[in-house]
Amino acid sequence: MVLAGGEGKRLLPLTADRAKPAVPFGGAYRLIDFVLSNLVNAGYFKVVVLTQYKSHSLDRHIAQTWHLSAMLNNYIATVPAQMRRGPRWFTGSADAIFQNLNLVYDERPDYILVFGADHVYRMDPRQMLAAHIASGAGLTVAGVRVPLVEASSFGIIETGDDHRIRAFREKPRETVGLPDAPDQVLASMGNYIFTARTLIDAVTTDAEDDGSRHDLGGSLVPMLVEHGEAAWYDFTTNSVPGSVEADRGYWRDVGEIDSYYDSHMDLIAPMPVFNLYNHDWPIFTWHRALPPAKFVVDERQPGQALDSLVSAGVIVAGGTVRRSVLSPGVRVEAGALVEGSVVMDDACIGRGAFVRNAILDKNVVVADGARIGHDPDADRARFTVSSNGVTVVGKNHIVRAQ
Repeated sequence: MVLAGGEGKRLLPLTADRAKPAVPFGGAYRLIDFVLSNLVNAGYFKVVVLTQYKSHSLDRHIAQTWHLSAMLNNYIATVPAQMRRGPRWFTGSADAIFQNLNLVYDERPDYILVFGADHVYRMDPRQMLAAHIASGAGLTVAGVRVPLVEASSFGIIETGDDHRIRAFREKPRETVGLPDAPDQVLASMGNYIFTARTLIDAVTTDAEDDGSRHDLGGSLVPMLVEHGEAAWYDFTTNSVPGSVEADRGYWRDVGEIDSYYDSHMDLIAPMPVFNLYNHDWPIFTWHRALPPAKFVVDERQPGQALDSLVSAGVIVAGGTVRRSVLSPGVRVEAGALVEGSVVMDDACIGRGAFVRNAILDKNVVVADGARIGHDPDADRARFTVSSNGVTVVGKNHIVRAQ
């Protein structure tokens, strides 16, 4: 089960018209492609994606991209909120599972993987499943170290003996660091493996509690920790075929603008922290039928891109691109400069325009001579600007020169 129903408010305006797992990433992908690729690469071919908010583009992407062989009874299927338990939508991730227990009864699995849909990482879930079975626990939570200052954004695991979870606190305002690393905490990755009976009993019990938040991290995990049924899995021990030391253990929660931007900058380093070029564990997606990227001399100015990812269909006609990610169909005109930016599908950067430290959503037009990322005050008056100064221009916006 892949949980893809998050509203994604912290990623606005990128989630104004789409669910968070459908947000484009890395030029060619959507966020959900990472978890689905991990599952398919590991040989898991029966996957349901639970959706809720603004799911049209997500549904369409999965239908276009992720069609497995029905002859072999394999599938990746989106499942919207269907009000199976009364006239209400999902009230939380635990409730989403509870309302879809019919899927569990139909398949009758021994174990159920419940993974989040909006993280960037590679993982072989078979190794986590083996650890779960060996532990004898009813639930195993994947854990990764994150900086102490970010603890309030995650579920925090306090470890006990034999990889058991002694305590679990969802997004605590205050906590202490690890004994061997006081500036770090052990955070939940949002990936869980349940013994099937444990999951069924837990979500059923939770559904009967009117005071519950009906959330996996806020309700189910603490309940199972209290019953002594929860273990944790050390993500750093996971070994993915084709990985190198530089990207081993890479995991990013891209649920807010600055982390989303920083994860893109990870891709364009000369030795990338996250390597998209691992052919032994590929990230799958659907590609539009576009010609190769093209670099053109215009007005005696060479089109060029340095330390950048450039997708199919891009035309750089006399402009300069540095440390940026250009998605399919982007056009950069003569004299334009794009630096430290993420530019999504079919955006156009006009002649002499300036774009720095920005995220431009699909179909954005930056008019000739317009400037983004040059004057923070002017940007804040027109656009969303993150706490780290990244300017975000929403879908279909026309940015005129001032």
